[in-house]
Amino acid sequence: MKRGRLPLTALRSFEAAGRHLSFSRAAEELFVTQAAISRQIRELEGFLRQQLFERHHRRVELTEAGQKLLRQVVKSFDDIDQCLAELVARPTQSVVTVSVEPSLAASWLVPRLNQFRELRPDIDVSLDVEPRLIDFRSGQAELALRFSAQATSWPRSEAELLAPVIDSPVLSPALLGSGPELDHPAELGCYTLLHEENRSGWARWFAAAGVAEELVPGRGPLLADASLSKQAALLGHGVALGDLLLVRDELASGALVKPFETNVVCGAYWLVARNLRKLSEPTLAFADWIRIEFAEARRYLQNF
Repeated sequence: MKRGRLPLTALRSFEAAGRHLSFSRAAEELFVTQAAISRQIRELEGFLRQQLFERHHRRVELTEAGQKLLRQVVKSFDDIDQCLAELVARPTQSVVTVSVEPSLAASWLVPRLNQFRELRPDIDVSLDVEPRLIDFRSGQAELALRFSAQATSWPRSEAELLAPVIDSPVLSPALLGSGPELDHPAELGCYTLLHEENRSGWARWFAAAGVAEELVPGRGPLLADASLSKQAALLGHGVALGDLLLVRDELASGALVKPFETNVVCGAYWLVARNLRKLSEPTLAFADWIRIEFAEARRYLQNF
């Protein structure tokens, strides 16, 4: 039978009358008259060409056909009712917009985002990849992940320390195998050094490694951020001054190697918001997940 021909109104009247075995009580439940119930059931019986009720004085009984139909209709209506209740109770999908440093987004956050989705499938995360801090105005991100070279208070915002940024030289095994051995930090001058934004990072690291200033190489390509310098290092284009948190997976897999133990702390990652104590529930859930992930990151960095 085509669904367009299903007598849904009549089936609804029949289901109520069959459950109660009373036309009057069915009428009360459906807020219609008893006459309307009787008419709907007569039309349904005419449609089916068989009786569904045996009518007695002041009572009715279901025929065998009526009992069969009632079992199916009650089950179907119950299933529909449960489905509708679940849909009504299901929370609307929330969207959390987070402003993130480009290198942190590409190398650390995006590979982990699916873990948050598994925890909170009701929340979608929208990443605003932007190096500059936003003003947290209406319509903008409510939360930001930022790097700062020093413990800076952003204007009209609150910042919570997440983890230090620790730099150390990293290069591909293929590049290391094709060049001179690295027994001393000064020997890095035999390789192309990849600089991130400016040359001050390598200057700090060579100073921490005890290399005389006159031996520090002053050349090498300048790249916009840490994710680009990491990619260049993976391709064997030179030695990057890698953020140990952002090159963690590559060090673990052996795609990059760390030739020296000397590390330099050059700043930190921060969780920033207008007011960290007054976040919306979805944003607070994301912020708490970020805190847990960075707590594990801090434990990892302690190994260095």
